[in-house]
Amino acid sequence: MKALITGSAGFIGSHLSQRLLEEGYDVVGIDNLNDYYPSFIKKKNVELCNDFSRNLDSKFNFVEGDILNQSIMEEVFDEFNFELVFHQAAQAGVRYSVENPIEPNNINVNGTLNLLETSRKNDVRLFINASSSSVYGETKYLPFDEKHPKTPKSPYGVSKLASEQYCRVFNELYDINTVSLRYFTVYGPRMRPDMAISNFVRRCLNNKSPIIYGNGKQTRDFTYIQDVTKANIELISKKEAQGEIINIGSGENISIKKLAKEIIKETNLEKEPIYSEKKKGDVKNTYADIKKAKKLINYEPKFGIKEGIKKYIDWYKKNKDWYKNNK
Repeated sequence: MKALITGSAGFIGSHLSQRLLEEGYDVVGIDNLNDYYPSFIKKKNVELCNDFSRNLDSKFNFVEGDILNQSIMEEVFDEFNFELVFHQAAQAGVRYSVENPIEPNNINVNGTLNLLETSRKNDVRLFINASSSSVYGETKYLPFDEKHPKTPKSPYGVSKLASEQYCRVFNELYDINTVSLRYFTVYGPRMRPDMAISNFVRRCLNNKSPIIYGNGKQTRDFTYIQDVTKANIELISKKEAQGEIINIGSGENISIKKLAKEIIKETNLEKEPIYSEKKKGDVKNTYADIKKAKKLINYEPKFGIKEGIKKYIDWYKKNKDWYKNNK
């Protein structure tokens, strides 16, 4: 089968491309290579997927294009005839969205709608939408189950909630099978350089204290990238999950202060964290109730935060130049 991955040059999209190629799917990736974070990192991801596919029977094709461009999307669908769509493209960043509220709406809402409509017209069998724990907002209770009130604190969270609702409506009105996965802070090799774990590790390995925004008591559920890609793969064959919205997390959480201490310990840094002013839009806690994912797709996260941090640090030490432009 052929699969389309939007945002395929990004962190999650490139890992998902590799996983699908391993599973024997022909993959077409589309990405506009925008400069929210350095585009040379995204180009490295594309090169990696191209190199990876050369040793397999499955094929990887990359298209530089924007999901907002309807003519490009129609051309891509006409040429490749997809059965599966994995929609990972988004304007990411809670803090970025606070300063730029219109952009996440344009990309995350209008882009999703454009992609859904193109998928509907082309009889796509399954549309998997990447959503976010940011839809929940402030804590009413923990852990968050899928029925927890949704009161997002950022334009990014609002845009992701809207994208979920468009998927639900298309599932109900147009008989296109959709699923939305609410990711809880995904991390791992090749992760975005602006994320907390990558920032902390980079600073610690350069003999600098990690910077914590706020008092460090806020907690996060960090989900390792391999658990996320496995959840996406499982959805392909699980018809009972179609039409659903599902949390994908680790099933545990950790305070940012404790996270920083753990990274300091693992990197043998002899310094304490530095504290700075809390950023607007940040929520106090995230923590996924994953019972629904276990029931519907046999989801069992394999990586706890301590093991995941060690794996990321090991990768970073071997790939220090990944975040550097060597051209």
